[in-house]
Amino acid sequence: MTTTPHAHDLGMPGTPIDARIQQAIADSVDSQGEKQTALKAKDMKTDQEVRWCPGCGDYVILNAVQSFLPSLGIAREDMVIVSGIGCSSRFPYYMNTYGMHSIHGRAPAIATGLAASRPDLSVWVVTGDGDALSIGGNHLIHALRRNVNMTILLFNNRIYGLTKGQYSPTSEVGKVTKSTPMGSLDHPFNPVSLAIGADATFVGRAMDSDRKGLTEVLRQAAEHQGTALVEIYQNCNIFNDGAFDLLKDPATGTQWTIPLVHGEPLVFGPDGASCVVRGDFGGLRIAETNQVDASEIVVHDATREDPSYAFALSRLSSQDLRYTPMGVFRSVRKPAYDRMMLDQLEEARTQGAGDLDALLAGNDTWTVSA
Repeated sequence: MTTTPHAHDLGMPGTPIDARIQQAIADSVDSQGEKQTALKAKDMKTDQEVRWCPGCGDYVILNAVQSFLPSLGIAREDMVIVSGIGCSSRFPYYMNTYGMHSIHGRAPAIATGLAASRPDLSVWVVTGDGDALSIGGNHLIHALRRNVNMTILLFNNRIYGLTKGQYSPTSEVGKVTKSTPMGSLDHPFNPVSLAIGADATFVGRAMDSDRKGLTEVLRQAAEHQGTALVEIYQNCNIFNDGAFDLLKDPATGTQWTIPLVHGEPLVFGPDGASCVVRGDFGGLRIAETNQVDASEIVVHDATREDPSYAFALSRLSSQDLRYTPMGVFRSVRKPAYDRMMLDQLEEARTQGAGDLDALLAGNDTWTVSA
């Protein structure tokens, strides 16, 4: 069961659906003082054995999420985690909240229905690069463009882990796997570019092993009204070990990682030796800091309405991970789908345009007793 068993459950007959939703929101707000007890990380853990391969990056992400969620001040019964299929999709079993382990690629669709019908809930989607970008590609991009109020965590290990090591939609060209013994010919998706191309209102990227950076991106994503997508680089130590070592290694990480801090110049590398400046045709390029004037260095603006800047930022990184921006690429305000849907239903009700309950419970429905 994915919904909270409040007395105002949306299945309660006899009340217009929009009124029931609005009551759910009101009840949630009115009872916050009662619900917001001092939760701790241990309160978010279940009694289920965590079953990932020893050393998997998923453990780190799970621990970070369990430690972070209590800071939101949201009661556990008002959180729902929906997952698809894959290693990452075991997540709901290990979170002491409501949740659903759904079907391959369809987690965003199921979460859309839940978020739209129960806007009083905090809805999270946990998915992987295969689950979200292969069979679930259309569900993901339409959730992003609709701006449904939910947070999507996309674990990207650049491989199919659960099915034992086939190449995925994010595997680099030339990747040798069980399904590409002579090297992959497919050009991979850049999940951040894909999300920005779908006009997602919040897009971020973090590393599984960077607890501080991951927590900060999660915090901003959770505070966002609308769809927030966070790509998390996650190591699969069995089938794609070391995929992100270039960024994790202290000797090379600072050279190739571009920290994104809103309002700060994009300067990076040892002693700030490198920077981001404007390139040709609206793009961005890397330059040596001591070779350009300070005024030429781009100051990061995650709130820029035009997505072209965030998209150009996402294109700086190559398949070998050199020049990889990490942090929040885009965070803009737009009306959330669920709120607009409520407003539309209320308008229809006040104008006498129709009864949604009557439509949903028309002549072709049946009541099945126990």
